[in-house]
Amino acid sequence: MRTPAAICLLLVLSACGDSDVQEVRAWMKQADAQAKVNVPALAEPKTFIPFAYANKDGPDPFDPNKLLAELAKQAAQGGASGIHPDTQRRKELLESYPLDTIRMVGTIEKKGVIYAVLQIDRAVHQVVKGQHIGQNDGLITSIDENTVNLREIVQDATGDWVERSSKLELQESKENAK
Repeated sequence: MRTPAAICLLLVLSACGDSDVQEVRAWMKQADAQAKVNVPALAEPKTFIPFAYANKDGPDPFDPNKLLAELAKQAAQGGASGIHPDTQRRKELLESYPLDTIRMVGTIEKKGVIYAVLQIDRAVHQVVKGQHIGQNDGLITSIDENTVNLREIVQDATGDWVERSSKLELQESKENAK
């Protein structure tokens, strides 16, 4: 009984011979010998020529006090452009919402005055020219049938206050689009 099991085991092990592996190794050696590697030579690095700051008696260009004095002077003048938000003004209700959450859903005209109808979440608000909306001191400059035009005051990359034009456009309702 042990003999047939031993014979089967020998047959299985002999099938796992090394003949296929030798063929693959021979092919790999041949392919490796034929492959040509072409690596371009690296360019010589540029030589660095240091600069000597010879004006030792002049003002230090990296003095932080010089920069702070200039920034304080610009802040006292209201920045380089003179534009700045009115921090003393009382904020209006719609200034607590970002502009991208406010949707224009229509207009209404009452006694010759055009009101824009704005929706925030599920609440609806009426606004007129001269009101403030959005979180960037947005002032409504004009309202027409399809848009509410705004002038916002925002800080640019240098920290100066600049004016930016924005607008809210009429949003078609899903029921009207069908």
